[in-house]
Amino acid sequence: MVEGEFGHVRLRGEISGYKRATSGHVYMSLKDENAVIDAVMWKGAANSLPFQPQDGVEVIATGRLTTFPGRSKYQIVVERMELAGAGALMALLEKLKAKLAGEGLFDRDRKKPLPFMPPVIGVVTSPTGAVIRDILHRLEDRCPTHVIVWPVKVQGEGSAKEVAAAIRGFDAIQPGGPVPRPDLVIVARGGGSIEDLWSFNEEIVVRAVAECSIPIISAVGHETDTTLCDYAADLRAPTPTAAAEIAVPVLADIRLTVAAHGQRAERCARRYVERGRERLDAMARLLPKRDQLLGPQRQRADEAGARLDRGLERRVTLARGGLDRAGAALRPAILERQVERGRDRLASTWRLVQSLNPDRILERGYARITARPGGETLSSAEAARAADTLTLRFRDGTVDVAVDGGGLERPAAKTYDKPKREPKADQSQPKSGTPNQPTLL
Repeated sequence: MVEGEFGHVRLRGEISGYKRATSGHVYMSLKDENAVIDAVMWKGAANSLPFQPQDGVEVIATGRLTTFPGRSKYQIVVERMELAGAGALMALLEKLKAKLAGEGLFDRDRKKPLPFMPPVIGVVTSPTGAVIRDILHRLEDRCPTHVIVWPVKVQGEGSAKEVAAAIRGFDAIQPGGPVPRPDLVIVARGGGSIEDLWSFNEEIVVRAVAECSIPIISAVGHETDTTLCDYAADLRAPTPTAAAEIAVPVLADIRLTVAAHGQRAERCARRYVERGRERLDAMARLLPKRDQLLGPQRQRADEAGARLDRGLERRVTLARGGLDRAGAALRPAILERQVERGRDRLASTWRLVQSLNPDRILERGYARITARPGGETLSSAEAARAADTLTLRFRDGTVDVAVDGGGLERPAAKTYDKPKREPKADQSQPKSGTPNQPTLL
């Protein structure tokens, strides 16, 4: 009777006790200020919801009434559910925004600077919409770059999970791998109602954007549309086309700027050389002429040369005077006296040598005894006894004798030539047949 009398109905109420089972089915209650009714939403209908239900959200549920015999209750099987007006949706949005802002996900110090000219850009959007075409065309016009598109659903059940997974996937790409790691990520979607853009307000998307280490530009909706993804991104673009314009500079403008800088640098260098030449010319005009610089030095050189000539003449005169005085001192008489003095000193020295000649005493009858064969002079009887043969040197010659006890044997006499001049000893030979002499010892 309940199912027959009450077919499809629409109820407006606030969600309470929201729970999603492991099977995917949703169980909750809908209430207002006067009543409450249990509600169930099967998995297929729950997956098609454009928003994430939660307690306290006012919704309009469309479905059919039925009974649950296990509890003897009637309930509504919700087939479609939507937020009860923009006010309720905005209240949910503000509540989630306050929560995430309290965690610091929207802080300005978390924002990362965008690269000036990223070599690789990753785009998270639908592959079939006009958004990706607008982005590619705008990038091609401004500065062609390498673009990697991660296709996702941008509306409906599961779209929030796909967008979050795409952002995390880009962030997980390692540099140097088969797929280049993006230097910038653009999250883009076209315009629509708040319900259409609700996926980009989901907490899972906001956290993925905030945790990504790659700079992100959020380009969701048109200029008047704002999502929580915009707050978490490093920069918000009013439109996807504007995001492409922000992502890269205009290549033609860069070329013009580089050319202008080159021309400016050339002009500066040329002007620097011109100013240097002007300063050099000014300094050259201030420098004195060559004759002014060298004139005093030339004059001093001439004066020094004149003084040098006079100095040489004076030096020669002084030297000539000294030479004359020395020549006057060298007269013949003085030279003869000096020669005579030298001769006297030489004769005195010769007389001293003659007086010290050991053979000079032989002229007075003495003899000098030497040992053979060494020839050393003997001065004692003991030394004479120790020798085998002695030589007696007289004034007119020598006699060799042998030592024999108390007397001397007479050996064969040796004769020597008599010395021809003094102070050499007399070396005349003795006569043969000289009789034996008695011993002297």
